[in-house]
Amino acid sequence: MANEKPDAKAEALWSHLHWLVVLEQQGSFTSAAARLGVSKAAMSQRVAELERAAGVALVTRTTRSVRLTEAGQRLVDETRGAFEHIADSFAGVRDLAAEPRGLLRVTAPVAFSRQQLMPRLPAFLRAHPQIRLELDLSDHLRSLAMEGFDIAVRHASTPPETHVAWALAPTRSLLVASTDYLAAHGTPATPQDLAAHQCLHYPRTQGAMAWSFVPADADAGADAGADAARTVVPVAGGFAANNSEMLRDAAMAGLGIALVPDFSAQSGLASGHLREVLPGWRPVDAFGEHLFAIRPYASHVPRAVAVFVEFLRASFAAGFIR
Repeated sequence: MANEKPDAKAEALWSHLHWLVVLEQQGSFTSAAARLGVSKAAMSQRVAELERAAGVALVTRTTRSVRLTEAGQRLVDETRGAFEHIADSFAGVRDLAAEPRGLLRVTAPVAFSRQQLMPRLPAFLRAHPQIRLELDLSDHLRSLAMEGFDIAVRHASTPPETHVAWALAPTRSLLVASTDYLAAHGTPATPQDLAAHQCLHYPRTQGAMAWSFVPADADAGADAGADAARTVVPVAGGFAANNSEMLRDAAMAGLGIALVPDFSAQSGLASGHLREVLPGWRPVDAFGEHLFAIRPYASHVPRAVAVFVEFLRASFAAGFIR
């Protein structure tokens, strides 16, 4: 009936239902509790209370993970949208406040964060004192929705189609070496000359390493894989690292020639500690060609997210090395 009052007992379980939705998203009591900021014991107790009220098991527990039963999955499927709508509505109301506020969770690559992002963050936080920023440094692609991130900075050639993306800056890969190394070992004139040098590389496979090049005046928008002018050369060296900042530092220490993104090489080139090697050739297939800010799709964009994206776009619009 239209004037029938809501079930008070059911209303008391609304937060329990939300916790079940988060549990399904995270896949374990430990991760769900961390996402909600509660203890694992509290998480388990809420689910047990919900199961007693429903009169049916909602979760199948194992030593490492949890799996929803058919009844539990049905509850989650039928209530998830409502909780997402509530979250969007509350965020919209909260954004009516005079200043952007709240917790902003950001994930970004390690080297880029240390060299480029962190020096700019104090100005952003001083301009927006009501925003609390939590920065996760990782070179691994994180699941933004699953891990609760609002924004990711990604170094890629194209953004993921499943997310909203803003282009921040173009980037390019460079070969760099110290002046001392080049004075002692000579300066390569062609990509083939790299065979006689210590090449500091980013390990991507267990097999032999190779670097690919096209002439610097080749069309950057062309399909490099089909370019007849592409040159592929095997390389070897005594040092490799899965972090471009470490490769840059190794090059500055005179250990060899490093292939790094321009944002890692920028400070060394500006100070004169590094020189660009083979400027007439453009490395390809090494690192991404753009920096993007991405976020999960949502109908409402919190003001804190919007102002942070604008800050990123303004900060890096000029790129790194002209």
